[in-house]
Amino acid sequence: MSRDRFVVAVAAASRFAAGILMGTGLAFYVGEAGGSASLVGAVTTAYFLGMMLLSPFWGAVADVTGRRRAVLVVTGLAATLAVLPLLIVPGVETTVSVGPVTIPGVYLPIGVRGVYALFAVGFSPVMLTVASARGGDEGRGRALGFFNSARAAGFTGGQLAVGFLLGVLAPDGLYVVIAAASLLSTVAVVFVTDPTPTPETAPTAGEVAAEVRRRLLPAAADRRHFSRNGLGWLYVALALRNTTVIGVMGLMPVYLPGRLGLTEFQMGALLALNPAGQAAFMLLFGRLSDRVGRKPLVVGGMAGSGLFALLAAAAALVPGTTARLLVAGLAFVVIAAAFSAMTTGALAFIGDVAPDDRESELMGLRSTAKGVGGVVGPLLLGGLATLASYEAAFALGSGLALVAAGLAYVALTESRPAGARSPTVVVDD
Repeated sequence: MSRDRFVVAVAAASRFAAGILMGTGLAFYVGEAGGSASLVGAVTTAYFLGMMLLSPFWGAVADVTGRRRAVLVVTGLAATLAVLPLLIVPGVETTVSVGPVTIPGVYLPIGVRGVYALFAVGFSPVMLTVASARGGDEGRGRALGFFNSARAAGFTGGQLAVGFLLGVLAPDGLYVVIAAASLLSTVAVVFVTDPTPTPETAPTAGEVAAEVRRRLLPAAADRRHFSRNGLGWLYVALALRNTTVIGVMGLMPVYLPGRLGLTEFQMGALLALNPAGQAAFMLLFGRLSDRVGRKPLVVGGMAGSGLFALLAAAAALVPGTTARLLVAGLAFVVIAAAFSAMTTGALAFIGDVAPDDRESELMGLRSTAKGVGGVVGPLLLGGLATLASYEAAFALGSGLALVAAGLAYVALTESRPAGARSPTVVVDD
């Protein structure tokens, strides 16, 4: 492994490990302190709100300034500092006084998670642009697959470590580990080689603010890039698909032990199957996307997400714990492959068709589509599961994912036909 690939792997793995340690740990502490299910869910919602709002902002700042490494360092340091209030303020079971107002301590983790997200979400769109540029037209899929494989490895490590750390560390100890992982990622990005172009003349702060505003709130004439190969419809399809998967995943900590009768150990093993499978599938589909094109992976991954929801529902219909465990295990293998295919294909597609000076911004909009699903999915499917059943909620989710697959199949024009050595960009008037 080259030095640059090693640095990228460390930066990605530690950033996403910090994220899963924080999300799972804070949700656990909120629930342990007597927080309601809605408050526990708010820990996740706070992160996705930050992702939805600021991911394209940081991408646009990086594109306009050309200082991608600086953006990575600033957002990384700010995300690390955002963890510090958890070390200063008493635990979630206490109250916090702000002037005449007394705030239950259980709300602190939700606020910290949201502030952390405002900065941490700058990592993915900027690093994805760097990875895309490193791969070039011929190796973009492979480069993005490697980055996402490292991301999945960090996610898997965080999933496996968090249960152990919650058992052996006091909350302050876990917060120190989270801050250390975030800081490690920030230090690593300092050594990342950025092959993207840097403007010869640095824009002023006012010029940056004006250009970022123009890009994020574009007039009709500034939206033509969304018509490239159906790019705008890709974001719509991603939002629909993410509503399904994030909504279904949000119910798993209750569904697996409560409805399927699985033990905590079995549940943990199943949940780890998804990111562990992604670590391998991302590499496979990264190479495949450079051979067969991007669109088949996007469509197939979205359809596979619908199959995941159906398999999750079917697990409750088979008799016996062992059979249910096997069907649920198959569902998690399917979603690992489906997510890897869709993500690699979508990122490579965006890299193919994005104007050179807007790639980070458009990578950030993919995160915005994920954020929309992260906010809507748990509310929609969680509400239906409460009013009807888990099986009904998963069936609805499957339908949304299949609609997303159909939309992608109809609306997208392949950006890298099989056998082509460079992207094909088509602008629909």
